[in-house]
Amino acid sequence: MRPFYLTCVASVVLGASLSACVPLVMGGAFVGSTMVATDRRTSGAQLEDEGIELRSNNRIGQALSEQAHINVTSYNRQVLLTGEVPTAADKQKLDDLVLKVDNVRSVVNEVAVLGSTSLSQRSSDTLVTGKVKAALVDARDLQSNVFKVVTERGTVYLMGRVSQREADRATELARNVSGVQKVVRVFEVLSDDELKNAVPQPAPVSTATPAS
Repeated sequence: MRPFYLTCVASVVLGASLSACVPLVMGGAFVGSTMVATDRRTSGAQLEDEGIELRSNNRIGQALSEQAHINVTSYNRQVLLTGEVPTAADKQKLDDLVLKVDNVRSVVNEVAVLGSTSLSQRSSDTLVTGKVKAALVDARDLQSNVFKVVTERGTVYLMGRVSQREADRATELARNVSGVQKVVRVFEVLSDDELKNAVPQPAPVSTATPAS
């Protein structure tokens, strides 16, 4: 009984202390008593991106059939759509649906008019995403947490607020990962001075362009 009693007491004390001062982890940054600036979005922008993804998914789920397979990724209020839909009309409808979501700045629609991918393909994409993230972590000349990585049917999409050097370096690393068929960059490219001096703020939205 005594070990059980001590375990219960420890759990209660730990729970109380966590509820009082546990930091909030947000996109790689700690928000609370300690903050580590590893995301170039403001904390408000990070929360808004989560809300945009949730609201967009709700709209899409209500408007399209179950045959559609859509992934929504928002970064600094720029929305990347990937996946598959049965018809070109469905693809066009996605633009209209997501652009009407509150605080969306622009939409990059990379959805293909195809049948939904298999479970094995999605598992392969997940593996590729993990390998690309690992390559970014291993690169000592990059801050890996400033990048968002999405993979669909072997195509890797890179998002983030980065310098031209960082964009080129991340693209080079992603290209050399096994299983990557193509790299598409959906970056907001900032000058070196902007990265050094500016407080993270929503920046002008760039256009998705396949890496050459």
